[in-house]
Amino acid sequence: MEEKVQENSQLLKTVSWDNGRLVMIDQTKLPNALVYLRLSHYMEVASAIKNLVVRGAPAIGVAAAFGLALAASESTSDLNILMKELENAQSTLKSTRPTAVNLSWALERVMKKAKEQNNVGDVKHAILEEALRMSEEDIEINKRIGTHGSVLVQDRDVVLTHCNAGSLATVAYGTALGVIRAACQSGKRVHVIATETRPVMQGSRLTAFELQYDGIDVSLIPDTAVGHTMASRKIKSVIVGADRVLRSGHVFNKIGTYQVALIASQHDIPFYVAAPLSTFDFKNNLSDVTIEERPSEEVTQINGVRLAPQGVRVLNPAFDVTPPELISGFVTEKGVLTPPYEQSFRSIC
Repeated sequence: MEEKVQENSQLLKTVSWDNGRLVMIDQTKLPNALVYLRLSHYMEVASAIKNLVVRGAPAIGVAAAFGLALAASESTSDLNILMKELENAQSTLKSTRPTAVNLSWALERVMKKAKEQNNVGDVKHAILEEALRMSEEDIEINKRIGTHGSVLVQDRDVVLTHCNAGSLATVAYGTALGVIRAACQSGKRVHVIATETRPVMQGSRLTAFELQYDGIDVSLIPDTAVGHTMASRKIKSVIVGADRVLRSGHVFNKIGTYQVALIASQHDIPFYVAAPLSTFDFKNNLSDVTIEERPSEEVTQINGVRLAPQGVRVLNPAFDVTPPELISGFVTEKGVLTPPYEQSFRSIC
């Protein structure tokens, strides 16, 4: 695994393929350094996903697809053994983050292509081509989400967002921040209020970083200041991303999203979810989805410094569920979907 520090010179691209290696931003180093890693083995990709080197539902999906490409490229086996090796790699990659649906979606899509081939060379070529296609599609889909969502943002609006659903959560451009980015690119002046998003601080480390990187006006607030900020500032809307959207309209997103939605509802502030259709899960019900529990050290320590007493019990769910009655609309690449969601979702199936 090699790493390289890069200066601010272009749009952030979270994952890319270069000369047989997967290149990704090490998000654990942000905001202090913009470091790019070069990964050569699918186990390195699995570790990167599990340890939040790369995170965000679309980004980990594409990263996992490239992980399968690495697994294929390393193999010297015949076709039958290669397919078994790919199935093992798929299982390992899928197990890293259980809540975000894009991960399993991307792996299944790539494996489907692999199973259609008749020889080793074709399998290796098809997997890489499919991963590259998914990477390119992600950027285009995000731009379409941004275009559709930008009509929801007016000149001089103040928009609140939670966690990071920008370039760093996708291949590039972003979903929730893609909406803001598209509004700014159309000439609108937008001020973003970002929550810090404890315990891993994706808002302060990532959202604030990338918005400053792109010259978009941003202020950072503690998670505990959401209610006060909504009551005292002229926030026009909330826009967040999603890790999974069910047919019922329930949204799995970063822990804290549910309470942000509740407070927005209390203050009559529209609450929008921006997500690609690959994040929609029309197969499972609420009870079928596992909420990932993260390590206790994320809560009890910051940068290795203990803040809580030794031995204290910790609950550290990575995600929560926001019910559909709190959501004003879903911004997708096919447009803005409004209630009733089971009906509007049928229009995109």
